[in-house]
Amino acid sequence: MTMTISPIYIWVGVLIFCLVAEACTVQLITIWFAVGSVGAMAAAAMGFGETVQLGVCLTVAIVMLLLLRPVVRGKLLTTVDRTNADRILDQTAIVIQTIDAKQEIGQIRLMGQIWSARAADPNDCIPEGETVVVTAISGVKAIVKRA
Repeated sequence: MTMTISPIYIWVGVLIFCLVAEACTVQLITIWFAVGSVGAMAAAAMGFGETVQLGVCLTVAIVMLLLLRPVVRGKLLTTVDRTNADRILDQTAIVIQTIDAKQEIGQIRLMGQIWSARAADPNDCIPEGETVVVTAISGVKAIVKRA
């Protein structure tokens, strides 16, 4: 007495394996093969052979992977939490101590606060009283360029 396993059960096993693998990795790759296995289950239920089932599984998985992964991944990416310091980006400030990259000195007044500053151009020396724009933050220093 021989016992045969229905192809539908094999595809259910593939589906479960892919879902567990996706839950462990969260890389949005095996989830598409899980969807492909559902397509293969449908093909098996319609009586198609193993070659067609495998072809349906791979075709659906690859198409879903190529078309939907970038969209879904973009929606799931988390944004960087902005800090209060980020609010000074692109703001104009006044140099209150000459900014000299070679001597590593310089300060600006911005929004009523005094910040240590460094020129974006390492060869630039920005004199006191000049207006600058904050382009970035590096540690506790504002990186500035002439306005």
